[in-house]
Amino acid sequence: MLQIEDLQVKLGDKEILKHIDLEIHPGETHILFGPNGSGKTSLLMTIMGYPQYRVTGGKISFKGEDLTHMPVDERAKLGIGMSYQRPPTIHGVKTKQMVQICGKGGVNAEALAAKVNFSEFLERDINAGFSGGEIKRSELLQLMAQDADLLLFDEPESGVDLENISLIGNTISELLQRDFKVNSQKTQKERHKERTRMGFIITHTGFILDYVTVDKGQVLYDGVLTCTTHPREIFKCISEVGYEECVRCAI
Repeated sequence: MLQIEDLQVKLGDKEILKHIDLEIHPGETHILFGPNGSGKTSLLMTIMGYPQYRVTGGKISFKGEDLTHMPVDERAKLGIGMSYQRPPTIHGVKTKQMVQICGKGGVNAEALAAKVNFSEFLERDINAGFSGGEIKRSELLQLMAQDADLLLFDEPESGVDLENISLIGNTISELLQRDFKVNSQKTQKERHKERTRMGFIITHTGFILDYVTVDKGQVLYDGVLTCTTHPREIFKCISEVGYEECVRCAI
């Protein structure tokens, strides 16, 4: 599982995450709400190991190993994958090459690309001229190839039009082993027992809840994690009274 204990993080001289405690068990998917600038992306980047997010206190563990000061590539090899909100354009590297790298050469890039209607983009440079929805599909394609145990999603519905949101939402659900159309005769308890993959989704709008069933919701506000309850209840509260009032109520 992923376990975060009393995590404190600085970006430059600014403290951006304050005493974060979080656990995600095998088979669970959590969603994190928060306004822009609250530290949501910073938390994912810290879990992924980007060095500019400096851990000044606390500990991050995954599968029983201490990740706190482990480099990004070692975390990826251990089984952590991330879909970025704004990934860079990489000229000179084809999307197909990146998919094969993510899958360590042992994947069928064409077959995976067909699942997210991305076949025509495989020979194009990574994210070069891609729309918002195309970038999201490229990110999902790489995650499918990586076959990671913990999947981090940074605002997967951001910048996605109506034509792509259903495909992206359903693909995320399938990646997180929550596609109820598969083995639909099995009980919810049986399906939960079969799930091993963990998910952590951050969102500003909450629209992803229309496509992905989530176990637990939390709010990150001004670098502080609060308000742990059912995701739909959090979303309803935020929609009606806003983040500040929702957090004040929780306290």
